[in-house]
Amino acid sequence: MAKNQAPKAASKKPALLLGLAGLVVLGLAATLFLAPYFRTAKADQPGAILQINMSGWKPALVRAKAGKPVTITMINLDNQFHTDGGGWHNFVVPAFDVEEKVGPKLTRTFSFTPTEPGEYLFYCDICCGGKENPFMRGKLIVS
Repeated sequence: MAKNQAPKAASKKPALLLGLAGLVVLGLAATLFLAPYFRTAKADQPGAILQINMSGWKPALVRAKAGKPVTITMINLDNQFHTDGGGWHNFVVPAFDVEEKVGPKLTRTFSFTPTEPGEYLFYCDICCGGKENPFMRGKLIVS
C-alpha cells in the first residue's frame, strides 16, 4: 500500500503549486483593482483626496485655510456605462467659482484658493440628482 500512496502524493504536488500560483495571481489582480477604493487623504496631507461615484463623495468634508491654496485630487470610481452622466463627475464650489470635471475611471488634481473663512457647499452637478442629492454634496470648511 505504501507504493500506491507515494504516486498519489506526488501527483498532488503540481496541483497544489498550480492552485497556489492561481491564488497569488488573483490576489495581485484584486489588489490592483481595489487600490483606488482604499486611497484617501491622510490627516497631515495638504489638500484632500476625494473619491466620487454614483453613491457620493468619500470623504464629504474638506478643510482649508483662507488665502492659502488647497489641492483637491478627485478619483472617479464610475465607468463610462454609468447611465446618468456617462460616468462623468464634477467638483463645484460656487462661492469660489470652482468647477472641475473628471472623466470615468480617471483622476484629476487641481488647486484653488478660498478667500474667506466659513462653511461652503461643494457638490457634483452632472448626475444622480446633482446638488439636490444629499450624497452628491460635501462641506468645505475654511478657517
